[in-house]
Amino acid sequence: MNRMSSTCQRLYSELLQACLRGAAPSGRGLSFVSKKIDGKKHWYLQFTVGSRKTQHYLGPDREDTRARIAEEKQLWENAAPELSERRRMVALVAQAGGLAPTTAEGRVLEVLERTGAFRVGGTLVGSMAFRQYGNMLGVVWSSGVTSTEDVDVAQDDRIPVGVGAEPGNLSEALRESGLGSVEVPALDRKSPSTSFKIRGQQFSVDLLTPMRGKSTDRPLHVPTLDAMAKPVRFLDYLLKDIQPAAVVSGAGILVNVPAPGRFALHKLVVAERRPAAWQAKADKDIAQAAELLDVLLESRPGDLLIAQDAADTMPSAFRKALDQGKRKLPGPLRVGLEDLLKPA
Repeated sequence: MNRMSSTCQRLYSELLQACLRGAAPSGRGLSFVSKKIDGKKHWYLQFTVGSRKTQHYLGPDREDTRARIAEEKQLWENAAPELSERRRMVALVAQAGGLAPTTAEGRVLEVLERTGAFRVGGTLVGSMAFRQYGNMLGVVWSSGVTSTEDVDVAQDDRIPVGVGAEPGNLSEALRESGLGSVEVPALDRKSPSTSFKIRGQQFSVDLLTPMRGKSTDRPLHVPTLDAMAKPVRFLDYLLKDIQPAAVVSGAGILVNVPAPGRFALHKLVVAERRPAAWQAKADKDIAQAAELLDVLLESRPGDLLIAQDAADTMPSAFRKALDQGKRKLPGPLRVGLEDLLKPA
C-alpha cells in the first residue's frame, strides 16, 4: 500500500465536488429516432452501446412529444461544457494514479446512476466499494485485494431517501441498457433472480438488502429500486452511515459507499461468517479490512471509534464475530486497534 500524490488527491477532491454540485444530464449513447407505422410518424429514444441499440417508445408525432424531445436536447446542450470539464478531470485523476474501473464496469455504474439507483439510496458494497476508498483516502491498495467479479448494490428501505428521489426499475434498466445483461437463476428455480450477469464479462450485478427477523433465502422486493434483492444478515450496519464517492470513469459517476470505518469492521464480521467453502473470500475480507484499518488508524482514528460505538449496539452474534475477526488481523495492527478502542 502506497500513498497517492497530493496532486491526485486534490484532483479527486475537485472531481467529487463537481459531481456533488448536481447531475448534469448527458446525451451519451442517446438519440431520438422516428418511425412510420401505418403511415403515421412515431418517436423513440434510442440507447446505443457499441453495435447494440435499444429503443423506447416516446409517443406519436405530436406537439407535446416534439416539445419533450426539444427540452431534453436543450438539457444535453446546456450540460455539455460541464460534462466536458468533468471528463477532463476524470482523465487527470487517472493519469495522476487514481484507481479507475474497467470500461465495462464503468458503463454498468453509469447505467445504475442514470436509472437513479444511487439517488434513492442504493449503495456500493463489497470490493467495488473498497476500491473507492483508495481514491477517497488517497492510497493505492496492494494488488489482489481489489479484484472482484461482482458489482454489489445494497438498499435499505427503512432508511428515508431524499425529497424528490424517484424510484426506478433497476432490473429493467439493466436488461434494457444494451449491455447484454441476463438474469442469473436462483438456486431455488421458483425464486426470482437477484443477480444479473453481463454478457462477455467476468462480473455480475448483485442486488442486496438487509435481512431482519428469521433467516431466509427468499428474495425481498425493494420498492425504491423496484427489483428483487437477496437478504443479507447485518447489512443494515453498513447502510446506516453512507457517504458519496466519485467513480473515476466517464464524466465522473456519483455513487454511495458505506462509511469506511464501518466497512472495515463489517469485513471482519463477514470473514467469520463465511462457510469453509469460501475460505479464499474470507482471506480477502481480512486483507481488505487490514489495509483499510491501517490507513484509518493513521489518518482517521475517529472514524473507527464511531464505527465501534455503532458495532456495540449490534446483536451479540455480530459482536462475537467481530471480536473473532479482530484476532485474525496482523499482530501490530491488532494491537494498534485494541489500544485505540480500549476504554479510557
